[in-house]
Amino acid sequence: LINISHSYSIEPDVFVQSTVNRASKILGDNLSKDQKIEELKSIAEETVDIRGIGMYTLGSYRKNLNENQKEKYETLFREYFLKTFASRLSEYSNPEIQVNSKEKLNENYTMVSSILVATDQRPEINIVWRIYTKNPKNPKIRDLIIEGLSLARTQKEEFSSIINSNDGDINSLFKSLENFIDS
Repeated sequence: LINISHSYSIEPDVFVQSTVNRASKILGDNLSKDQKIEELKSIAEETVDIRGIGMYTLGSYRKNLNENQKEKYETLFREYFLKTFASRLSEYSNPEIQVNSKEKLNENYTMVSSILVATDQRPEINIVWRIYTKNPKNPKIRDLIIEGLSLARTQKEEFSSIINSNDGDINSLFKSLENFIDS
């Protein structure tokens, strides 16, 4: 049997909407918080370019890492990312996201604009998705810009601040990530 979804290119806006719908369904399901978190993590593993985001958030520090440090960072960042992503998302019950438009920046990137529909508990939130489309059959999420704030850039600044306040020692970042993962 051929897996049809991978035999043609997927439009970035359709990709975002279907990813959001999958997450929304999980959040609406009658699952324990832990089950929801595990399900959300598996969606993230499939749809997010975790490695790409990890390298971006490391900024210029990545140039100074040896292979072991790079591997260690990738492993820690993946766990860190999945934990923050899934636990943040699991707070929402049944988020409704409407994809409104897309803007192709170049062959590699398309920005997809959407809104998180307002509820009694929260106002409408603008979310722009930075979709990496180098492989049109397998688009990946590279960043979320929520109300004008890039999550990847914020993360990069946070990591940079940890490293800088520890005299440029990358191990301070590793320690910080480990502490978060174990908490």
